[in-house]
Amino acid sequence: MTSEVYKNIAHALPQQPGIYKYYSGTQLVYVGKAKNIKKRVSSYFTKTFTSYKTVALVKSITHIDFTITSSEQDALFLENSLIKEHQPKYNIELKDDKTYPWLVIKKEAFPRIFLTRRKIQDGSEYLGPFTSVQNVRDLLKFLKYQIPYRTCKLNLAPSEIAKKKYKVCLEYHLGNCKAPCTGLQTEADYNADLLQIKNIVKGNLQPVLAHYKEKMEQHVALMQYEKASLYKKKMDYLIQYNAKSGVVNVQVKYADVCTIALQDDVAVINYMLIGNGNIINSHNHTIQLHIEETAEEILHTAIPQLKQLLQSSHVEIILASPLDFELQGLHITIPKGGDKKKLLDLSYKNALYQLKELQKTKRLHLHHTVDADKLLQDLKTDLQLNETPIHIECFDNSNFQGSNAVSAMVCFKQGVASKADYRHYNVKTVTGINDFATMYEVVYRRYKRLQDEDTPLPQLVIIDGGKGQLSAAQEAIEKLNLNGKLTLVGLAKNVEEVFFVGDTQSIQLPYNSTSLTLLRTIRDEVHRFGITHHRNKRSKATFTSELDKIAGIGKSTVELLLKHFKSVQKIKEATLPELSQIISETRAKVIYHYFH
Repeated sequence: MTSEVYKNIAHALPQQPGIYKYYSGTQLVYVGKAKNIKKRVSSYFTKTFTSYKTVALVKSITHIDFTITSSEQDALFLENSLIKEHQPKYNIELKDDKTYPWLVIKKEAFPRIFLTRRKIQDGSEYLGPFTSVQNVRDLLKFLKYQIPYRTCKLNLAPSEIAKKKYKVCLEYHLGNCKAPCTGLQTEADYNADLLQIKNIVKGNLQPVLAHYKEKMEQHVALMQYEKASLYKKKMDYLIQYNAKSGVVNVQVKYADVCTIALQDDVAVINYMLIGNGNIINSHNHTIQLHIEETAEEILHTAIPQLKQLLQSSHVEIILASPLDFELQGLHITIPKGGDKKKLLDLSYKNALYQLKELQKTKRLHLHHTVDADKLLQDLKTDLQLNETPIHIECFDNSNFQGSNAVSAMVCFKQGVASKADYRHYNVKTVTGINDFATMYEVVYRRYKRLQDEDTPLPQLVIIDGGKGQLSAAQEAIEKLNLNGKLTLVGLAKNVEEVFFVGDTQSIQLPYNSTSLTLLRTIRDEVHRFGITHHRNKRSKATFTSELDKIAGIGKSTVELLLKHFKSVQKIKEATLPELSQIISETRAKVIYHYFH
């Protein structure tokens, strides 16, 4: 039926730019653009596709229609318009399952600045959108240190201030607000500060630095050296912030950068905005493909939508390869080296990382696409097990230069991660680096406890490591008289071969088999779980030893600071007012002067 549909229209297909539409019955199922409609449509019926979705699309076609346009650019616009209006089944869809945060400058007297996810038409100014709430909160903290602004919800209309019913609050005494509520700051001065805030958010730091320099010189001329020093510190902090936020090069002023990482039916597009030489936004977008499309075809559809979403007005876009269609109003740059190529590489690194994370998640949820019973039966057959491994546990050791030795155990039931059964082990009887003794201890402790609690044992236990670790684990099993009650296997770290106790030959499963995929997933999960715990333990030890060096600062103060700031690095970077909000001013000064 499909081939007949094509034969009936093939002679009428024009060799001109335009769009083509595939229908299944009366339903529009796909819209595409083409430089040459005849060549593009013909490719669907003469080319062999490996994607079952593309094959399904072609089989479903009962009618083909097309529209000639005057240019390739018009074809692109028409395609986007039709996709938005009809949302055809097989066209790509941008996954947007969240509302992005904005910084809003409220339309009111002495405008407040705060984070919001709701963009309403109330005359307020919205800066963004941002892709990370934490980034917005960090930015607000930074702005608070640089330029005091009010955070209260008081009505600061001139008539209300004139009534003198407000009093200065703690924020004023801490230097976080200039108290416009009592008339100590004029609206003109407040608006001038707002202008500096907008410049910082947009990455335009030169006007802010020039303003600070002017203020510093004014105070120096009046011999107000403390005030001049404050502006000098703000300048230094702003320059430091500028370096952290990713200075590209003063030559790359304003541009967009777009790359794509593609695998199977999933693509991730990273879209970066460069403003005044800084990366001011980096955004990953996940795309679900319904048919086989090239990276160039996907970018043609996605770039206009992402530019609109991120409200980019830049005319230059940096890409890895040229596109068949021009993008109206955009100048495409394909760098071969230099700073723009570095930007491109950084963008692709972000996209590729996100894609790999999606693939990991996909593997962790094998039961959604593969029947769990079949998966476990395959594993039983491949490993020649006596029982179906409904309950699997896996162990891994982690240490750093012999310190903070820990082990981790993850548990999978019915082929799915059972996180409630995960366990960390702080090694008690081993000193220094001794993986064999460590493995013996944690395996013994785990199954001694299950014995004591009369808890069911796993059918399969995986030891991540070589034959030495496996032998050590086997010793623990023998000590507990558990031989024959569970199966112990080792999984080599590099070649991913499975071996049993006493066997000279290992089992090498097919690389793409579901059994090896499950074993690899479990192994990756125990690595992640163990390394996270080890990193936290190592960091905690570092934090405690460093903070304990500060004379006059006790354990309770340290706990308060770590609970609020989360890390010693953030405590170092905190301003005196920020420290004073958490602990007494006296202790805050001690800590601040210690680190500065």
